[in-house]
Formats: sequence, structure tokens, C-alpha cells
Amino acid sequence: MMEFLINLQQHQKGRHTMETASTAEISGNGKKTEPIVLPPPISSENGTAKVITSGSSTGKCDLFQGKWVHDSLGPLYKYDSCPILTQAQNCQGNGRPDKDYENWRWQPMNCDLPRFDAHKFLELMHGKTLAFVGDSVARNQMESMMCILWQAETPQNRGNRKMQRWFFRSQSVTVIRIWSAWLVHTSSEAFQFAPEGLTKLHLDKIDETFMDYLPTFDVLVISSGHWFTKKAAFLYKDNVVGGQLWWEKGHERKIENAEAFAIATETALKGIVSHPDYKGLTIFRTFSPDHYEGGSWNTGGSCTGKVRPFTDNEVVANGFTDLMKSRQLYAYGEAKKNLKNRSKLILADITSIFAFRGDGHPGPYRSPDPNKITKRGPNGRPPPQDCLHWCMPGPVDTWNEFVFEITRRHLNGSSNDM
Repeated sequence: MMEFLINLQQHQKGRHTMETASTAEISGNGKKTEPIVLPPPISSENGTAKVITSGSSTGKCDLFQGKWVHDSLGPLYKYDSCPILTQAQNCQGNGRPDKDYENWRWQPMNCDLPRFDAHKFLELMHGKTLAFVGDSVARNQMESMMCILWQAETPQNRGNRKMQRWFFRSQSVTVIRIWSAWLVHTSSEAFQFAPEGLTKLHLDKIDETFMDYLPTFDVLVISSGHWFTKKAAFLYKDNVVGGQLWWEKGHERKIENAEAFAIATETALKGIVSHPDYKGLTIFRTFSPDHYEGGSWNTGGSCTGKVRPFTDNEVVANGFTDLMKSRQLYAYGEAKKNLKNRSKLILADITSIFAFRGDGHPGPYRSPDPNKITKRGPNGRPPPQDCLHWCMPGPVDTWNEFVFEITRRHLNGSSNDM
């Protein structure tokens, strides 16, 4: 497990120290506190990946460099053809008046991203299990996959309280979703000066909720991030080292939420690639960008009126999104260096290309209520909106076209092409 040294003030100013503590500190419970070393600050090398929308390229196939192109074939399914679709992301069913956001495809440079063929995917995954692990955005992706596959075959529901599980009998394919918003172990009991009832994230202990099932997965799609903005205490080596939307005065805060995210992600990925009984393919999806303008989800943020992908000049940099992605890339790099089993770890770098898709969110169309407010009020304030999750059908379906192509190349022995 990694050791950490934090100089938060220097880090927040964009500087980073590689110095290590000469001696471990003694915590309030008499235990030695491990020194903490943070990932490097965001830079052009470890931050946002380039998105080529025009001009020349290296000639190498990179699924995540390219451009959005209009697609006259339309979406892979209809909003009323998928019974598993969460109503809050059923934008057409909730009355969204435009639908051209459904008619764009991602076109990589120097290679092709085939349109998703549900029958071919089930054949490819014959006898195998596909699992999605993460938060509500991971659920968004899983439901997109299910909606696509539902067009080929109605699956059997074999889920339970621990997981959603669907079985496609024709090819004996299982699709699973397990909730793990932080990817690490959580608890609520009082600990040191963190009170009872407050969520505690044990940053150095992987979430057993999904790890108990890991050896049964052939393909794992894993992601997280957005829940690190919620109220929680951060624990490392059995010591409270930080918190989000919570802290007790008089104690030194050693880490903030982005650093906690980096540590938790590294813990999860290292646990996966070192599990002795896991030999599957892990697809690690990068941070999904939101498109709130003028505020956040609870302070008047809005994405109303976006009806097509942004142009290069319309994309607005999001410092928090770039920071969170940089932490993911650091954790991914550390995990790749510590691969100890027969599994494969692949990065699905969607962050930058989905910065262009501010048109793909539900916005105010979050329910079928005919009396819902969709326009700004007399004071100019917009109605409550969802500019984080993705409409279905919509841009999120592209994530599963990436999953299909990455999985195809892996199972066909051509994963080096990615």
C-alpha cells in the first residue's frame, strides 16, 4: 500500500513535493501515522486528454481521439422500448421537446467505432459475466447497456438485495450492477473525533461488496468520483485524516476530497489487479463531466437550451473535473505498475470527449409530471435540473460502444491496438 506525505497549502497552489517524512507522526490514539504522499498536481501530461476534432493525427488508432458526427440512423433504442430505464433519465418520456442529441456518434481518428450490434455482443460474451461497479452514473451506463441488449432479447431478472443481475438465456450472458459509490469500505460508527452517523471512508480498504464477487467477472466496468463531494470523513491507516463538508476544529486536516479520491481509486484498482483469482478484463472509465452553468445542482446551475454538441470554442474548462480525472490517471498508472494477476486493465478515457456533450443531460426534464417547471421564473432563476446524468437514449450509449470494442479486441487478442 502506498505511503502519503501531504503539504496541502503547497498542493493547492499547484506545487508538489516529493519529500518524505523522516519520522512518522504519533496520532491521538498512540499509533504511528503513516506519512502521506500525494499524486502530482494537474498538468498537461496528467490532466485532460487531447480531443482531436480536425487536422492531422499520428496515424495510430486511438478510440478516444476523434470527433462527434451526425448520425442519420438515430439511437440504438427508443425511450419507450426499455422497461429498466430510470424515469429521471427518460428525457423523451419526460417531455423534452428536442431530440437531435440522440443523433450523434463518436468517430475516432484512423479507425472505426462500430455501431453497437446487440446480437453480436451477446455472441461475443457467450457464457460470460459483465459487471458494472460504481455510483449512479455507473448505473446510468449499466441501464444504457441493458436497454441496448433488450432490443435483441428480454432477459430474466435474477437480482437480489446485493446486486442487480440479468440473465440472457440465448448466450448464457449475465449482466450485473453492484453499488459502490466510493469503491472503498465504509462505516458509520463513531471513530476518534468523527461522530456516529457520519459516513467514514476507509481509503486503504477496498469495498468488499464487489470484491467478494470479483473472480466471477469476465468483464468489469468500474468508475466513481461524484460522491466524493458528499459529506464524509476520510480514514487512512485507522486515523481520521480529512473530511468533506465536515471537520472538527482543533484537528489538522491532512487531505481534501480530490486527494481522498486518488487514494481510494488506487486502493480499488490495486486490489483488483492483485486479486489471485481474478483474470478478467477491467475497463476503468474516467470521470464523467457535468455541465452546470451559473451554479451547481443545488445553487441554480443550469444546462437548459443545449440542443447539439459543443464546438471547440464552446467547451468550457472545468477545473474540478480536470483535477478528478488527473487523480484517476495517477491511480491507474500506479495500478498498472502493480499488476500481479492474469487480468487486464484498460482505460476508457471519456472525460474530454464528453465535455462536448452538454446537450445530453436531462436538465429540467427529470419526471413525467405535466406540471413540472421547465422555464426560468420571474426572478430569472432556473428550475431544478440534472446536468450530471445522461439522457437515455443519448450520448451515454457511446460508452457501451467503447465497452463492446474494447472487449472485442481483448477477447480476440488484439488489445494492443487500443
